[in-house]
Formats: sequence, C-alpha cells, structure tokens
Amino acid sequence: MKIFNLHGLAEESEGEYVLGLKDLSTHAVYIVYGFLEPGETGRKVLPGKGHEEILCAVKGEVRVKTPGETFTLKSGEAVHVKEEDEWTLENTGDETVFYILAGGHPPKEH
Repeated sequence: MKIFNLHGLAEESEGEYVLGLKDLSTHAVYIVYGFLEPGETGRKVLPGKGHEEILCAVKGEVRVKTPGETFTLKSGEAVHVKEEDEWTLENTGDETVFYILAGGHPPKEH
C-alpha cells in the first residue's frame, strides 16, 4: 500500500493534482485534489468522453460557472459532473478553498 500526499503534490502542480493512471496503473478510478487561493479564477473542470465526476467542496466556498448557470458549492456539498459538461471554478472569498473531484469510467471506454 502506498499513501499519497495529495496536498503536497497539488502544491508542486500549481494547485491541482490528478491521482490516477500514472500513480495507480488503472483507468477505472481517479481523484483530483485541488485548491484555489483567494481571488483565483479560471480552473477548468472537463471530465471528457466516457468520464463522470463528483465535485465536492471540502473547505470554503467554490463558485462554479457552467454554460447555463452560476452557483456556489459550500463545504460538504457535492454535485455530479457529466462528460459533456465544461465548468470553471473560482474562489471569490478571502481564504483558500479546497475541493476534490472523484471520477471514473467503465474500462470498455479505453
């Protein structure tokens, strides 16, 4: 068993790290750990063909912009992201916000 320091990896990767194929040697599941500093905007969420994700605000409030609406996820809230969705995340607050994206797809897609 290997333990991954997702926060440290995200710091090294400009605020977001995908724990997936490279580390796990599987396409079946992955998790994205990210954070946005105060005022940071433009972080894209785009699951891609055959993927679905669950976006969860872990700490703070994350503003989410979709082509059809804008809403805010508060700590502990989650929303389903489908493969065709393209969303943008923003931190409009005064504190760093943290989020995770958990995703996967059937093996037949790859």
